[in-house]
Amino acid sequence: MAVEYDKAYKLLAIQEKISNAKAKDLIDRGLVKVGDKKVMIARGEIRTDTKFNVKELAKTKVIFEDDNILVVDKPAFITADEVAKTFKNAILLNRLDKETSGVMMFAKNEDFQKKAIKEFAQNRVYKEYVAIVEGKVIEEIVIDKPIITIKDKGVAKSKIDKNGKSAKTTVYPLLVEGNKSKIKLVIESGRTHQIRVHLNSVGLPIIGDAIYGRTASNVNRVLLHSKITKIFDYTFEAKEPKEFKVYDFS
Repeated sequence: MAVEYDKAYKLLAIQEKISNAKAKDLIDRGLVKVGDKKVMIARGEIRTDTKFNVKELAKTKVIFEDDNILVVDKPAFITADEVAKTFKNAILLNRLDKETSGVMMFAKNEDFQKKAIKEFAQNRVYKEYVAIVEGKVIEEIVIDKPIITIKDKGVAKSKIDKNGKSAKTTVYPLLVEGNKSKIKLVIESGRTHQIRVHLNSVGLPIIGDAIYGRTASNVNRVLLHSKITKIFDYTFEAKEPKEFKVYDFS
């Protein structure tokens, strides 16, 4: 009996009883796996008897709000622009990659926006991340390498380049288990994909990062989280998501 194939999004739509458009969106977000492997191409041909595993998209949580600022804990698999559409009267102050979770801030008025932009421009905003990487980190590392970002068909890709913009990332060891490390990162600038590119450049690829890092069968997202942000007299913290407990660092 011949094996039959069809496009992944069509088969997912049938399995989940959803529209083709919704099925394609789930795959494009990185929420769909077959066994241990993420389905990367929605229009890719796949066996018709394939069983899909679909991860539920977490909701965006409001951490803090007053007359000047709105702060949320952004889940993975949703873009900064999609979050911004949820809060139409607020002005986006910082971006996170689609698979990066954590603190995102919005200004509630133009006056606060201008003041905040000045703080970012003068590197006076404290930005602390946590990540899980391949490799052993046992001492502080300072990565000071310029980054250039190129857009191809609307998709941004960054790399280390002497002609790029200055970028500095400081890495602090937290926990080590085998050949994996949980680390704290503090960035002074905020270039596109800065942490992911910097870590890969020193042989510490982030686990779950299919572009700059290292994929893993038990992880379906980039294990990078914006944990603490400080601006003016405010301090905001987003707790580490459950995906970070996939490795036992106890």
